[in-house]
Amino acid sequence: MITVENLCKSFRTEEVETIALSNVSMNIEEGEFVAIMGPSGCGKSTLLNILGLLDNPTSGKYTLGGRVVSALKERQRTEVRKGEIGFVFQSFNLIDELNVEENIELPLTYLNIPKKERKEKVRQMMQRMNITHRAKHFPHQLSGGQQQRVAIARAVVFGPKLILADEPTGNLDSKNGAEVMRLLAELNQEGTTIVMVTHNEHDAAIAHRTIKIFDGKIVK
Repeated sequence: MITVENLCKSFRTEEVETIALSNVSMNIEEGEFVAIMGPSGCGKSTLLNILGLLDNPTSGKYTLGGRVVSALKERQRTEVRKGEIGFVFQSFNLIDELNVEENIELPLTYLNIPKKERKEKVRQMMQRMNITHRAKHFPHQLSGGQQQRVAIARAVVFGPKLILADEPTGNLDSKNGAEVMRLLAELNQEGTTIVMVTHNEHDAAIAHRTIKIFDGKIVK
């Protein structure tokens, strides 16, 4: 599913160069649930951004589903993101001007799914996430747990091959956090590959395995 070879990422500000990732190599199989852990500033979110094609590596090779995506042009990268990768963020990242139903429907609109099919997929997803009764509510009218369920619904409604989750329970209390992890585990059991950045040992325990990063390098 994912192969990363000698991935490097550096940032330059005037005369200063900061190395965020240094020769990172790893494999993630289709259907795996992998947790990425490490201290703040170690490079784990940078790695997730590269896996999600939100950022480019400085050097190295990234293969997704047998296709070398690190060499794609921006338009091609955008097409892969929209069609194959779902994102779940700590900050929920919902659009304030759209209600629950509209937020979930957005990726289907980008993919030009017919309206009738879009509405049915959204209806099913809201029902699954237990947010049907909030369909016409806006993000500011929802609890943190409800917002994250909307975010998960939006991430998976189009059937992505890969879900990338960056601290998905970071802004939630323990009860809502446990519910979000249950939903992610359920999606993984159905065959979705999940890569999750987390500081939470309890969350990481749900994953099949953990990759630890320190100072931009994978460590044992």
